[in-house]
Amino acid sequence: MAVVFGLLAAAASAQVKSGDPFPSLATADFDGILPATTGRVVLVDFWASWCAPCQDSFPAYARLQEAYAARGLVILAVSVDQAVPAFAAFVRKLHPPFPTVRDRGQKLVREVQVPTMPSSYLLGRDGTVRFMHAGFYRERTEGELRQEIESLLREETPHS
Repeated sequence: MAVVFGLLAAAASAQVKSGDPFPSLATADFDGILPATTGRVVLVDFWASWCAPCQDSFPAYARLQEAYAARGLVILAVSVDQAVPAFAAFVRKLHPPFPTVRDRGQKLVREVQVPTMPSSYLLGRDGTVRFMHAGFYRERTEGELRQEIESLLREETPHS
């Protein structure tokens, strides 16, 4: 019986992957304001102020925001920084044109089990993880995201 409970506990805390529903953003403990995401394609990016590839990713996400926001893409950048000044300095330096929040209690990053910084999760309009990117590899990652976003934006909106 203990083995069964152990397996269930391990399954319950497994890393979020493609095909899984993404955990609720509404129940996370964020510093910052959440954008409306219902019925939208959502890119959730986990980042940290000390992460060099995270600095490379923000200009790419700004280009994605410009290209796709009017068609239904929402980008949410979730900082895992525990120090508010480090978070604030990063945001001040890069001026992202998309919502940026801090996972104050590390609740969402633990729930998702983010493998590395940065990591991004591209969600379909139904909130299911459709694509995941561990790390950011400049043009390669941006190109893959563009293809994936285009594909998801062409899909029908789910019926309620």
